[in-house]
Amino acid sequence: MTWIRTVSLTEADDKLLKAIEGEKAFYPKEYATPVHPDQSGASSIVGSHTLIPDALFHAFATFGSLMSPELPLSRAQHEMIATMVSVTNRCVY
Repeated sequence: MTWIRTVSLTEADDKLLKAIEGEKAFYPKEYATPVHPDQSGASSIVGSHTLIPDALFHAFATFGSLMSPELPLSRAQHEMIATMVSVTNRCVY
């Protein structure tokens, strides 16, 4: 759950909907469904960016590109790196 106001998918304008759908295109199919969606219909971390659609798109498209199965790392290695970055940053996500 985020502690800031978020925009739900039912309230979202076209720019926000395009940003969410656009960033999803960068992720492997395993990431298509949020594990714990919030009121925005997205994962909490994505929902926390719904007030700034451009930032949402660029931040999550970047991460999606880094998780690409076409890179020379396995999915387990990608997940390990992402987990260690979160731990290092004391991020609960």
